[in-house]
Amino acid sequence: MDAWIPALLQTLSLPEVGLTTVFVVAFVSATLLPMGSEPAVFGLVKLNPELFWPAVAVATVGNTLGGAVSWAMGYGAHAAIDRARGSPTHLRALDWLERFGPKACLLSWLPAVGDPLCAVAGWLKFPLLPCLVYMAIGKCLRYVVMTAALLWLIPGDWSAWAG
Repeated sequence: MDAWIPALLQTLSLPEVGLTTVFVVAFVSATLLPMGSEPAVFGLVKLNPELFWPAVAVATVGNTLGGAVSWAMGYGAHAAIDRARGSPTHLRALDWLERFGPKACLLSWLPAVGDPLCAVAGWLKFPLLPCLVYMAIGKCLRYVVMTAALLWLIPGDWSAWAG
């Protein structure tokens, strides 16, 4: 019964499959779905150390594009609510966020609040391009720090797990 686990890990750790898997997981985890992409990045890099930077780059792109989807959902939700109400909607609780503008998207790497923050940036109609730049910076730093820390904290050869 447990024989399929090593086969699955071996398949997902292949560079041609692993990077695609990392992209998909990073993309989906940046939407409002409760999912983390760090284990996928860490697993690929642990089994293929030479893929550290490609995995970080692919995860950053996937996670940033997922953040753009969240931004678009927030933007669309705001527009739909404004149309339904017949007047502009403004939440006073978000005034402090408006002071930071797109730079607030640097915090998109934070657990629990980061992904909704991208949707809030869309809700507040922050310009998409600066938001994407700040999202990408924050998310890239998260992947570099998290993956490097896990590699340092969990030493050893994991290739036995893959086959």
